[in-house]
Amino acid sequence: MTEPGIHTHWLQQATQRLGEHWLLKALCTTVAISVFMVVYFILLRHPMFPVTLVPVTGLDRLVAFEPWSLLPYASLWFYISLVPMLLLTRELPLYLSSVTLLAVLGFGIFLLWPTTVPALDIDWRQYPSVAFLKTVDASGNACPSLHVAYAVLTALWAQRLLKRIGAPRLMRLSNGVWCVAIAYSTLATKQHLALDVLAGAVMGLAVTWPHLRLDSRLRRG
Repeated sequence: MTEPGIHTHWLQQATQRLGEHWLLKALCTTVAISVFMVVYFILLRHPMFPVTLVPVTGLDRLVAFEPWSLLPYASLWFYISLVPMLLLTRELPLYLSSVTLLAVLGFGIFLLWPTTVPALDIDWRQYPSVAFLKTVDASGNACPSLHVAYAVLTALWAQRLLKRIGAPRLMRLSNGVWCVAIAYSTLATKQHLALDVLAGAVMGLAVTWPHLRLDSRLRRG
């Protein structure tokens, strides 16, 4: 059982981190996500090159469409907002570098190699909430899945922060489960295929890991 003093300690640290320039961080996060979405939808609606169809794999056939998966899918936007809110001002530059690099790489791929997933024989009118997603976010910009890439980036940064403030293992386990749930939801909503998820996870890891290693070196002095 966790001692009350230790439990309070990590909560106090989290509260202090959230309180540091919280309004500025919230505004900057909102603006950054808005700019990201504008560029994302421009590339989605106006591909400059022929669109490639991502092939279906056996895993895609195993994962059934699950309407409930829209919840973890949509939760990404809250999930990715947690890390910048918990970061101290001096810790933000490396994080911002990682999220910016990931966006540049992803958008570069979407620009030069636009992709999409096959249409499914599903009457989306039976699932109004998912139908809205399909209308707003057409099944383009498929590979790599930036949904998964940013979930992986967030999970890695969050794991570092939770360990830094001494959060209990349950919190760190919950962080990993959240990331996996988001990745699974991209398949269960049929927004992405397995190859998209794999490419997104690899790209998220490849961008984030060097930044975390640099963060460790800088903290050691």
